[in-house]
Amino acid sequence: MDSLFVTLAPFIKVLFSFLLMLVGMRLRIGLGLSILIGGVVMGLLFGMGVVPVVKTGALALIQEKFLFLAAIVGLILILSDAMERSGQSKRLMEALSGFLTSPRLRLIFFPALIGLLPMPGGAVFSAPMIKTVSEDMRITNSDRAVLNYWFRHIWELVWPLYPGIILTLALANLQIIDLISYTWPGTPIMLLSGWFFFLRPGVLGAKDLAVPMPLSTRSKSAALREGMPLLIAIVGAIGLETSIAAFASSIPFEFGVVAALAAAVVCVMVQNTQLGLNFLRQVLTKRSLWSMIFVIMSIFIFKDILQGAGVVTEMAKVAGGDAALFASAAFLPFLVGMVAGINVAFVGATFPLLLGVLSSLGMQDQTIPYIVLATFCGFTGVMISPIHICFILTCEYFQCDLGRTWRKVVAPCLVFLASGVGLFFLYV
Repeated sequence: MDSLFVTLAPFIKVLFSFLLMLVGMRLRIGLGLSILIGGVVMGLLFGMGVVPVVKTGALALIQEKFLFLAAIVGLILILSDAMERSGQSKRLMEALSGFLTSPRLRLIFFPALIGLLPMPGGAVFSAPMIKTVSEDMRITNSDRAVLNYWFRHIWELVWPLYPGIILTLALANLQIIDLISYTWPGTPIMLLSGWFFFLRPGVLGAKDLAVPMPLSTRSKSAALREGMPLLIAIVGAIGLETSIAAFASSIPFEFGVVAALAAAVVCVMVQNTQLGLNFLRQVLTKRSLWSMIFVIMSIFIFKDILQGAGVVTEMAKVAGGDAALFASAAFLPFLVGMVAGINVAFVGATFPLLLGVLSSLGMQDQTIPYIVLATFCGFTGVMISPIHICFILTCEYFQCDLGRTWRKVVAPCLVFLASGVGLFFLYV
């Protein structure tokens, strides 16, 4: 019994910390504060002293990654607010209505489009578009949030500009085609499960979606003009990221996203001169902006405490042989993904362990199947995580109940997890 407790102790500590975060969210003490408390408690449970925890938290807030992310989310909110306040989001919806004749297609188009832009918190970019296109539909804010959240992430396992994929390729020494040719089913699986659980006629009826859309001709010039800020943000970010990777790899790729978003903000300000500098001053002093920045601060502090306390290493030490292989390929990626809420966390924290276990067992020829299993399990954990930044920001934007909305994503996440297990047995 004692040996069993020793084996399970690290996992119990992690689950307790995670439960503490959920309780804090339920008691509405604030999302950022709940995450911060859970992270501090986890660090203390895993043997970090108060001073190391404080030092780790302080260092997390001067990291280049955090500063870039804060800038990215800030620019996203400014751009979204500018397009919404100026009426440009509504004009874009009207310009595209002639092309998007299906109400269900309108609901998923913009989250999927913004999903091609690999930036943390990108769901808050498409949230105002979902709000605009569905304002006359009989859909709850919880439904709007879950549609925005789910379809924002359909490209995550196949789009080569996502940092999680880039890190996987570097750690496993794989070519992009070698990985994507095995992970590509993830996108159609997410599309189909999203349609079944959120969009099929039995869930959203014709009366819910039947809205009097304005008659509109298919004006490509109007769609291009009103969508220019989005095009600059998406194409600019992808182009700059690719150029930086090819010609200036020493420059962080996030710089390209920041530059593209800044250019998009300038574009929308030029197109809507009535906004003026007063608009920027109002946005920069909004409580919602700084609330989201605090959430991001908490997530980065939590992530660094997770690493600094050696949480994953301690969990791995108590497992061996087949147990270590299962833990490193399925359980640990899922758990780290769920606790950290970002892909890079489970890839960076668990893939070195998985690759090491495979090497020690002489199973290097099975690298791809186990990487696929770990990727699907880890991504399921990320998607089912209540502290996933896109989920949090989406629920914050739509002002919907976090728990009620979260329960809606559990079933499709389990379907996605089962499909990953099925693919593993197909590939192995």
